[in-house]
Amino acid sequence: MTQRHSEDRGAAPAQAPWEKVPLDVHERLWEALREGDEYTASGVVLDAVEDGLSVEDALLGLIAPAQVRIGAEWAANRITVAQEHTATAVNERVMAALAHHPAHRPPAPHLGRITVACVDGEWHALPARLVAEVLRRRGWEVGFLGAHVPTAHLVADLHASAPRAVALSCSLPRHLPTAHRVVAACQDAGFPVLAGGRAFGTDGRYARALGADGWAPDALGAADVLASGLAGSLPRPGHRPVDDLPHLADQEYAVVSRARQELVRSALAGLEERFPPMRTYSDVQRDRTAEDVAQIVDHLAAAVYVDDDALFTEFLTWTAEVLAARGVPAAGLIPTLDLLAAALPPGTPRARRVLAAGDRALTAAPRH
Repeated sequence: MTQRHSEDRGAAPAQAPWEKVPLDVHERLWEALREGDEYTASGVVLDAVEDGLSVEDALLGLIAPAQVRIGAEWAANRITVAQEHTATAVNERVMAALAHHPAHRPPAPHLGRITVACVDGEWHALPARLVAEVLRRRGWEVGFLGAHVPTAHLVADLHASAPRAVALSCSLPRHLPTAHRVVAACQDAGFPVLAGGRAFGTDGRYARALGADGWAPDALGAADVLASGLAGSLPRPGHRPVDDLPHLADQEYAVVSRARQELVRSALAGLEERFPPMRTYSDVQRDRTAEDVAQIVDHLAAAVYVDDDALFTEFLTWTAEVLAARGVPAAGLIPTLDLLAAALPPGTPRARRVLAAGDRALTAAPRH
């Protein structure tokens, strides 16, 4: 007897969810999102389902790619921040319209309960919402707690609802130190953690580094991992962050974190001299520059926390591309790194190494 697999010679490869959606449907949804037209957007998705697209494929093959496009269009400066927020809000409303449509209700839950939440400080809730909806379609009872869930409140809810696992979402790498504390708190309470979201790395490296019991790259992956069961190492009484990341014993992350305000202040004070275009900036432009410098410091601290230069360099090169799309010379980032290095407290060799890696990455990046 021969087993049949999609990899067998002559077998057609499985289609990705987005490939099951006609291109014109993708475009009509995008136009409605860009215009902030939630009724047209909902109609596009519901019509596609009526035409035979499964609800799961509508979620993952239509709504999810549209959200990725919203972020890409903002980064390329083709839509404003206001348009990006509006489009995201409309996309969330579309998802709700589909999820609550009386003709497309999920099956009765029979696999147990899963709690889905974003880490404290993480406001990007749509990826977590997608996971929650897919899990409901697969037969799970889902407690969706949404964005920015304080850790103490999450743990209290876990004790009250007793789920089989926690699906924890984190999109921004600067939140990884917080995510580590959340993972540990959930495990200390007796609940395994499935980590997901861009912050944990495209290969899940940071999920593993922070001691999560599992990792999934997307909603389908999360459903598969949970269906097979999480093989965690619970309980872990007295477990500390340094047990997962021994380099934290040098206290360098704590030193950099405590110096955050001074690092930002010093960099801004020196930028006007090192980067002459800043002398003509408006108050709004100066505020945006201050936000950018603060983001750089936060990602520097996160890179020190996980001891991985790539976390910082990837953020920095992405930032350079975003600035270039807005006509802001990305060259201003290099003196910013130099100023931060000069302002670092003594005893921070790993932070200096990360900044040097960032300098090399920017120097090697194509000029826009």
